[in-house]
Amino acid sequence: MRVVVTGATGNIGTSTVEALTADPRATSVLGLSRRGPGGRADRGDGTEWAEADVTDTDLVPLLRGADAVIHLAWLFQPTHRPAVTWDANVVGTTRVLDAVAEAGVPALIVASSVGAYSPGPKDRAVDESWPTHGWPGAAYSREKAYVERLLDVFEARGTGTRVVRIRPGFVFERQSAAQQRRLFAGPLVPGRLIRPGRVPVVPDLPGLRFQALHSADAGRAFALAALGDARGAFNIAADPVIDPDVLAGLLGARTVRLPARGVRAALSAAWNLHLVPASPGLFDLALQVPIMDTARARADLGWTPRHTARDAMAEFLEGLRTGAGRDTPPLAPGAGGPARAREFATGAGHKP
Repeated sequence: MRVVVTGATGNIGTSTVEALTADPRATSVLGLSRRGPGGRADRGDGTEWAEADVTDTDLVPLLRGADAVIHLAWLFQPTHRPAVTWDANVVGTTRVLDAVAEAGVPALIVASSVGAYSPGPKDRAVDESWPTHGWPGAAYSREKAYVERLLDVFEARGTGTRVVRIRPGFVFERQSAAQQRRLFAGPLVPGRLIRPGRVPVVPDLPGLRFQALHSADAGRAFALAALGDARGAFNIAADPVIDPDVLAGLLGARTVRLPARGVRAALSAAWNLHLVPASPGLFDLALQVPIMDTARARADLGWTPRHTARDAMAEFLEGLRTGAGRDTPPLAPGAGGPARAREFATGAGHKP
């Protein structure tokens, strides 16, 4: 099979390419990325690479002859310029769908998200039938929900393409730490100090319960979807559910009950001052996303996580302490003083 992966150099993208190249059914893998593959091009794993921006590249020639396309390209930033993320994530996905149809690709696997779901329960798990209307206060959630509607329309067109929607929880690994700090925490977070005994308290906020998984497990799920014959939506996440007690255990800290309103107000002030890139809308979303039932992925996709959610979080925290990254432009470490100075200079949350 020939598989094309958009967003192939990001957190999930690198793991997906690795999962594909390790599977003998994938005889050809083409990775597409906006800024090129960086050091990935020299790994000698047989992956082909092409620079391609889903917003303006002619994708049809790149997709023609593919047996499956895995669409992972996504911009999380800039949260202060939602028109930019809408263009990349919604308009870009529309262009991918049109190219898949024109190129006659038999299978399309798209990265949706737990963030596409409407607010839901934290005390029980919901399956893939839970509404995907998102949370209107967060651009990320609006865009993921809109992509779900684009896929509804695409399937209704009757192109014959097999469509799979993967809805992951929060995806972590050691080597994604530098990128995720830049995307969500910003230059003020002292990664080296995030170690057991250095963080005294973890806020115990109402609704602070979420699911996580390791990037390698996410990559295997996308590869299984591309190389198999499953269709439809699949929730993927690992156990246990991450809550303040789990976080406190990882950090050797204690939990302190705090009102969500006060924490949100502080985050909102920092975001408005361009000190942190994560918007208060993302904070609201994190407290409202439901807990997902992953039984369908295990039964129909043949997917089981090999890492616990706690292990994925522990890896991520260790990566924050060491400034870990990968040899691709999105995941490059860049954790030193000059790099952080550039983050300040360009305005956290203002630069793609």
